[in-house]
Amino acid sequence: MRRIKVFIVDDSALMRQLLTNILSRDPGIEVVGSAGDPIAAWRRMREMEQIDVLTLDVEMPRMDGLTFLDKLMQARPMPVVMVSSLTEQGCATTLRALEIGAVDFVTKPKLDLQHGTTDLGDEIVAKVKAAAAARVRARRPASAARTTEPRPSAQWHGASFAEATHRIICIGASTGGTEAVKQLLSRFPGNAPGVVITQHMPEKFTRSFAERLNGLCQMQVKEAADGDRIMPGQVLIAPGSFHMRVARSGAEYRVRISQDAPINRHRPSVDALFESCATALGPNAVAVMLTGMGDDGANGMKAMRDAGARTIAQNEETCVVFGMPRVAIERGAVEEVLPLDDIADVALRWAADAVARR
Repeated sequence: MRRIKVFIVDDSALMRQLLTNILSRDPGIEVVGSAGDPIAAWRRMREMEQIDVLTLDVEMPRMDGLTFLDKLMQARPMPVVMVSSLTEQGCATTLRALEIGAVDFVTKPKLDLQHGTTDLGDEIVAKVKAAAAARVRARRPASAARTTEPRPSAQWHGASFAEATHRIICIGASTGGTEAVKQLLSRFPGNAPGVVITQHMPEKFTRSFAERLNGLCQMQVKEAADGDRIMPGQVLIAPGSFHMRVARSGAEYRVRISQDAPINRHRPSVDALFESCATALGPNAVAVMLTGMGDDGANGMKAMRDAGARTIAQNEETCVVFGMPRVAIERGAVEEVLPLDDIADVALRWAADAVARR
């Protein structure tokens, strides 16, 4: 079995050693090199025929991680996993890196001096392995890139504002999902039915993610708080480290936020959201499974379909990682498999058809 070849770029010698130790413990991974800054990294990488995954720090001397990532994705596109801090600036920078072309990110591991171990080791290994199988596309130079955000192309004609409160679009995503969610929501008009999203992200990142989307979309986007009402024109994103579930409250639907045990190793979990939607919403929901690794959400989506919801999965060709959609398809949870650009129109049309039938 060929091992995944990883190159580490970080200005901290301790962090380079920690990452090397974590990754080298897995027999399927080989750390083939490391460097303390992007310029030294580029010199060494030019001598190597194959690098499967690059781990990249953000703040480094001589050239910052974002500038290097932008140049790399134009000259030699490859899967990149960002290694980020949990600061407000670190969150914003990491989200920008995902826009440029990074596959995923991990928060910086910490060394337990007493036991000689590091936290997040399993997560780092899993994300590097997922990145090795990810679809990576070359980034166009800034001069050739589109300078304006896409305008919404989908339309909501299904019902009045009041009637639309009975229809909710439920979305699950993981690896590659930040950009997929952005592209999907950018096609929704401001009067679309309420949207609830579970995207696998740690705490602090989800707030930055919601604020970034809120400035790009016609719908209002916010990190969910316990008891928030699900309303047309608004998107609620599950906060990092908390599950989000949907519950009926009289004639309204609200979200409930809890910090009970992880499900499928995740908190927030897509299964937690989708299973609650199956119970609370039944046929009043459209479920969408976007790019991501693992199987979180597949059982919940099957429960939603069995309860009468319409269900969509992103197709393999447009996924960064075709893991969660593939498992959902295999388990009979998916009614339609679509390219990312087609999902908004179909989801809104199904929502409109359901309200019309009411």
